Amino acid sequence: MPSMQRLLESVLKALRSAARGAQRGTTGQTQQRQPGAGGYAGDFEGTPRISYEPVQDDLPDPGEVVWAWVPYEEDHSQGKDRPVLVIGRDGDLLLALQMSSQDHDKDAADEARWGRYWVDVGAGAWDREHRPSEARVDRILRIDPGSVRRIGAVLDRARFDEVADGVRQHT
Repeated sequence: MPSMQRLLESVLKALRSAARGAQRGTTGQTQQRQPGAGGYAGDFEGTPRISYEPVQDDLPDPGEVVWAWVPYEEDHSQGKDRPVLVIGRDGDLLLALQMSSQDHDKDAADEARWGRYWVDVGAGAWDREHRPSEARVDRILRIDPGSVRRIGAVLDRARFDEVADGVRQHT
């Protein structure tokens, strides 16, 4: 029985992965999404319940950096595949923060003028080149767990807590 369960789990995982790949199109490029089924659920508004609950499995959990499609703020029908830090849940959806390898410390004043705030999270396995990354703490994304392409890494607790403080300060 345990081997049958493993077989079923691996088949389901392969089917989910194939479905996600068909939805995404070309990785890393600007893409358009059709509104409706599989579309973006909208940014989270309000004060999130932040939690740190990473689990070593193939499901995205708070505290993990995962890859998912992130809509542009000015046009939710377009966006790109990028790493996000999962910080909690909103019902069946994940709450996540987009990440970037660009150094926003250089233009922090300009970013703040536009209401964008970033917290350094360092380098990790979510980036093939292990470049230092930052998480944007003023915009909280609501992401369907089924749209997560892959789990990149678990962010260590101390860094996660720094990001959580940034979210509380800027939301």
